[in-house]
Amino acid sequence: MSGQSEKPAYYDVRAELWRRSWEAAKPLDEFLSGAPQDQAARWAESAERAPELAVDQRARLQGYNRMVRVLMEAAPWCLDCARVTPYLQGMVKAIGEKAELRLIDRDASPELRDELRIMGAPRIPRVIVLSEDWFEVDRLGDRSLSIYRSRMAREIGRGVDHGVLSPAARQAEQCEWVDAIERTLIILRTAPALRKRHGD
Repeated sequence: MSGQSEKPAYYDVRAELWRRSWEAAKPLDEFLSGAPQDQAARWAESAERAPELAVDQRARLQGYNRMVRVLMEAAPWCLDCARVTPYLQGMVKAIGEKAELRLIDRDASPELRDELRIMGAPRIPRVIVLSEDWFEVDRLGDRSLSIYRSRMAREIGRGVDHGVLSPAARQAEQCEWVDAIERTLIILRTAPALRKRHGD
């Protein structure tokens, strides 16, 4: 080799961006502390109406013994963010002490906002699940399939609009988020590098 160092077997070129973004992010209460009162009230109302995790859903999220950082790009004015955050809070609580949720304002980091664009637009909520090494496990959002199906029905006339705020619609949306987060937990638990490190 001509003085070039070999890349490691496992790396994430964005790891430093994820680490900086995580350090700039805040727990939910701090994130909303400076929000206008009406916006904070909408988040509180959304949390009150959020469905509880079912017993089987809790069981699917427990026992993985891996650090899980859930980084959410959001904004206090975003109603989708207000609707989704209680699902994530419930899942992080179910996962246990190795899991944490933090939120970062969409406008706090132009670099992060640009990294997470969808179809060229800075859409939120966006969720990045990170490993203990600041590696991206998955990125989720801005909306789940059930929410997009309702939007398709409303705007294009294809399918049935089941709404987004009814108890049934919120249950369906939460189920999709549980599936997505469970998938990240399985990726972390079965990752060869982490299995070697933790001896399991």
